[in-house]
Amino acid sequence: MPARGNHQDDGSKYLERLGARVRQRREELGLTRRRLAEESGLSERYLAQLELGTGNASVLLIRRLALALEVAPEVILLDTPAGPATAQIFAALRYLDTETLAQAAALLEQRFGKISHARRQRIALIGLRGAGKSTLGTALARRLRVPFHELDLEVERDAGMSLANLFSLYGQDAYRRHERKALAALVARDGAQVIATGGSLPTEPDSFELLRSHCFTVWLRAEPQDHMKRVVAAGDLRPIRGRTRAMAELEAILVERESLYARADLRVDTSVNSVERCVELVLAAIGEGQESADASKRSRRAPPS
Repeated sequence: MPARGNHQDDGSKYLERLGARVRQRREELGLTRRRLAEESGLSERYLAQLELGTGNASVLLIRRLALALEVAPEVILLDTPAGPATAQIFAALRYLDTETLAQAAALLEQRFGKISHARRQRIALIGLRGAGKSTLGTALARRLRVPFHELDLEVERDAGMSLANLFSLYGQDAYRRHERKALAALVARDGAQVIATGGSLPTEPDSFELLRSHCFTVWLRAEPQDHMKRVVAAGDLRPIRGRTRAMAELEAILVERESLYARADLRVDTSVNSVERCVELVLAAIGEGQESADASKRSRRAPPS
């Protein structure tokens, strides 16, 4: 990292690297400097100075130059390794909508990024009811020898009443306020922990962003029939009582939330992996296990109960 305070030298070096990126891209396209001047509307003399690292430019001029070079302006401006791969990445990302871009960022972080030590210490499980969050959360916490927290229980403690009473007396807005407060209190604690969240938390942008910024998030995915079977087996008949289209509604919710759940750092399928296998996949992803998460495709054991 360049020493602080040496701003003049830093600026000169940056302009040299910027010029090198412009020259490399121009040569990749097979353009002469004269041809690039015609395409961009900039003078050939100015382009020569820019490529030599002796010229400066406004943002608008860089934008014109980027259009002529068929790249996003970021490829020229950002001080990152230049080359075809960089240009290809920016070209693929620049026209994505906000939601899709967020998914792409999450995938890049998951595959190539460095997850902070603090985030790795806090594992947060997301997914619809019946995904296996309580079962896997308990097993993970036991394996790591860390506390396990169910966020809904923390909400009940904070509100001083059951979730049913909270909803019936004060409604969903009150639940959301207590949920965010309880979550903020959990992630503010020092030390490792495992957190099982409510199925709808990702639909609340502020709470989901708080969770993702402080925790290593794991989406527990399951087939719709497994979600339903586990919820009913646990004695909760609310999903099917008086509802003839319960399965169709469940499937619709899963489809609706899939893009949100997919923003998690890791996806684990609890319909095809045993509890033990799910634990190993999570531990491997945070650097605590011996096996690679890629091996999940080879596992076809019984699902969590």
